[in-house]
Amino acid sequence: MIKGYHSNIMKIYENIRNAEEKAIKDRRKEIEEKVPDVLNIEREIGKLCVKLSISILNNSENRDEYLNELKEKITDLRIKKSELLVRNNYPLDYLEPQYRCIKCKDTGFIETKKCTCYKQKLVELYYENSDLKTILAKNNFENFNIELYPSRRNINEPISPRKNIEEIVSKSWNFIENFSSSPENLLFYGTPGTGKTFLSDCIAKELLDRGYLVVYRTSESLIQNLKHIRFNNDENLEDLLINCDLLILDDLGSEQITDFSKTELFNLLNRKLLNRKKMLISTNHDLEELLKIYSERISSRLLGDFTLCKFFGEDIRIGQNIKGKRF
Repeated sequence: MIKGYHSNIMKIYENIRNAEEKAIKDRRKEIEEKVPDVLNIEREIGKLCVKLSISILNNSENRDEYLNELKEKITDLRIKKSELLVRNNYPLDYLEPQYRCIKCKDTGFIETKKCTCYKQKLVELYYENSDLKTILAKNNFENFNIELYPSRRNINEPISPRKNIEEIVSKSWNFIENFSSSPENLLFYGTPGTGKTFLSDCIAKELLDRGYLVVYRTSESLIQNLKHIRFNNDENLEDLLINCDLLILDDLGSEQITDFSKTELFNLLNRKLLNRKKMLISTNHDLEELLKIYSERISSRLLGDFTLCKFFGEDIRIGQNIKGKRF
């Protein structure tokens, strides 16, 4: 749970319920003025239901016959009430609560389990209060310009930078479309300025818009988070990193490499994989450099549990500034 957000979410649900209670009162007042017999019938149904409940506890000789008679009267009155509503152009549920979420009835919980709408509100709050909102307003698929990538193949690569990025974008969309059903993770690696962070942002926006909780961290900020968790026992932050739907780790290898950072990074990777929570990692290092920087345990996770996407070509950011084009 993101620290401090639970009370905010509960307040949202409270406001929703209060607004609906007021709306029901307004609708009842309208019916009282225009079709008063509907409420008269409703009150009569209420009285009969009370009699029915009391009679169930009695053991009189004609109890069953009396109960059936009460049930028939209640059914007849409900039919009459429905007919009156329809005849006056009102929906049958006009006097019933209009829940925004029928599953949890706008409480956020189904028994003791959080409803899916709770998670959606968490995503919206986190999104609104993070730096991602401003960043993703610009960095998204709508502004992704493949024409910035050269169509001419470099002699050292099997395909052109443009063909390569087209294939990576296709893999990215496959990752998005199959997010809930596939265990896939992504590793973007290659030379600086070739679109790794930008494409990561594009993926983040698509998933956030679909209601998934996406958390972005640079490698250095992640290590600082892990230190805070270890030495301050911050369970909220730990839960955020472990249980978010997608953790984006940008610029892996730029952090200060220590025994602590390597151990904690491995533990995080391992727990995310065990919990089947997705990761997208980007790095300016090639695979051989990653093998030298990190332990065999980390490298085996990166090479074995991630779909590898190699970015290559000239620094797009330089070309973008020269030509004045969007990314």
